[in-house]
Amino acid sequence: MTTKANNAIYDVHDKPPFWTWFGLSLQHLFSMFGATVLVPLLVGLNPGVALFTSGVGTLLHMLITRGNIPAYMGSSFAFIIPMTSLMKTLGYPGVAQGIISVGLVYLVVAAIVTFIGTRWIDRLFPAELVGPIIVVIGLSLAGSAASSATMLNGKYDWKIFVVALITLLGTIAFNMFLKGFLGLLSVLLGIIFGYIVALVFGLVDLSPVAAAHWFQLPDFETFIGKDGFQFYPAAVLSMAPLALVTLSEHLGHLMVLSKVTGHDFFKNPGLKRTLAGDGTASIVAGLVGGPAVTSYGENIGVMQLSRVYSVWVIGGAAAFAVVFSFIGKLSALISTIPGAVTGGVGFVLYGVIAAAGLQVIVDNKIDYTQKRNLMIAAPILVIGIGNFHLQLGPQVDFSGVAIATLLGIILNLTLPKVAASEK
Repeated sequence: MTTKANNAIYDVHDKPPFWTWFGLSLQHLFSMFGATVLVPLLVGLNPGVALFTSGVGTLLHMLITRGNIPAYMGSSFAFIIPMTSLMKTLGYPGVAQGIISVGLVYLVVAAIVTFIGTRWIDRLFPAELVGPIIVVIGLSLAGSAASSATMLNGKYDWKIFVVALITLLGTIAFNMFLKGFLGLLSVLLGIIFGYIVALVFGLVDLSPVAAAHWFQLPDFETFIGKDGFQFYPAAVLSMAPLALVTLSEHLGHLMVLSKVTGHDFFKNPGLKRTLAGDGTASIVAGLVGGPAVTSYGENIGVMQLSRVYSVWVIGGAAAFAVVFSFIGKLSALISTIPGAVTGGVGFVLYGVIAAAGLQVIVDNKIDYTQKRNLMIAAPILVIGIGNFHLQLGPQVDFSGVAIATLLGIILNLTLPKVAASEK
């Protein structure tokens, strides 16, 4: 292993040796697994299908971007509330139509970028806006990590706290003190270490593994109901606008990936291809029974910690996800990883995302003595992290990240460059 000019151990197109590749891909699989299966569990969808669509979506994204960007596609948290409401009122056909509409929004934006370029996106999302949004993307997940790391069945449990803390400290220690191959697997080792500790504390229930079949076909569904196709406008109206949130998340992740890897992914493969990849992945997910997908910050965090940016590794994780979705006992085993462990690792991974947002701010030398920059960043941070959300009926709920993003865009377009008091 040799370190490249961009500090990479394995760069974007480098193919690691087989067993190294195997371990690195498993690390990415385990890092995204908890969040990817949590979304369908909360919504009422099949976790096996979510695992399948995350793998297929990632492989499609790689195909559309010509293997030039190491992005993993996992279940999106931005759509949990509308998907849950639609599942209760319309069933999966309504959820599917909403998910497909989100993918179509991405494809429309990709088409616009193809014909008129990206200057309008640069105007909408400058660094002084994207930096705080990335921070919010990371820290908005902090509450979820903290809850997983302290609560058991809705009640505080000191054992959960201890396991999460030990998992966190183990992950940090593995990252800081291990060298060579093992040093690349700090997140995976942290999860395994935390899992063993959780077993000792009696927090792991292995009965689902015993009950699961070795081969188990995921419970695929479609947008066509039992009584035939019926169009649900409410599903489209409740989910399509939220594509604005995941669009800003997409840009933020792309900017972070470019910063972390030293490659300008806005130029190669280009925004039109990355958007088309995201959109296609969500459309396919909606066609077979999975949740909407988006690029995953957890996997970006793993790349930043390991300095391994290989698309071969991401592709391997995607292949594992597809295979595991059909192997009942393996997917059941991974699903037994308790929230204490995923929460403990999340403290690192989500923080790494937030730190990447800070790095965008530092690298672009955003000056917060200027009132304009301060008035853009301040409400974005508080509204996004505090989840100041807008609910319009049981089926339409705009999250704090969505409100923060929209407000940030409006402020960026309307505020003068210099405040009157600064002239």
